Amino acid sequence: MSSDADVDPSEYEALEDADVTMRETEHGLHIADDEVTGVSSQGQTPEEAVRNLAEAVRSYREATDDDTGDDWL
Repeated sequence: MSSDADVDPSEYEALEDADVTMRETEHGLHIADDEVTGVSSQGQTPEEAVRNLAEAVRSYREATDDDTGDDWL
């Protein structure tokens, strides 16, 4: 992760293999980007942005998982 923040994305299961970059807008909003999935999220702090990104990546992976779980189909 490239940033000055003391945030470790690998603390979140969804981000263990992620390539996370951080940026800050001119208004002080922190943006976390997962370069692997293309998913981004934001927060008032770097920690909040990474936490939100972890949830967004988890949801993204669930939504794009090819296994429907419907074995009866």
